[in-house]
Amino acid sequence: MFMGEYQNSIDAKNRMIIPSKHRESLGLHCVLTKGIDRCMYIYSVPEWEEFTKKLTSLPDYDGISRKNKRDLGKISEFCEIDKQGRIVVPQKLREYAGIERELVTVGVFDKIEVWSKEEWERTENGEQPDPGEIAKKMMEYGV
Repeated sequence: MFMGEYQNSIDAKNRMIIPSKHRESLGLHCVLTKGIDRCMYIYSVPEWEEFTKKLTSLPDYDGISRKNKRDLGKISEFCEIDKQGRIVVPQKLREYAGIERELVTVGVFDKIEVWSKEEWERTENGEQPDPGEIAKKMMEYGV
């Protein structure tokens, strides 16, 4: 399970450090992909396999699910975590997330979100949903 917020950066070799508290849950490998918001997601391999089972069960005759599967398939990367806890972040994912140097990692229970520091601050300082609406939606979801 992933929780917490951490500040970090990309080094000259396009590597980022996975926060040490998350490394044990990830093991030696992880999957890096684009997120729904302008960020990247890091999944453990078992979580990624669970996610892709659900994704591949979506019908190919539905244009939105077909496009989503294709988009995630072409941009997702299987990553090896080195001895210092780093992964290489491909250029296409850095561009998608707008990450040039500074980044923020946020544990979101089943995955880690990786944001450019600037985009994270805009998101955090932007318009926030009403707490009552959040509670109502969570009740609708059975949480």
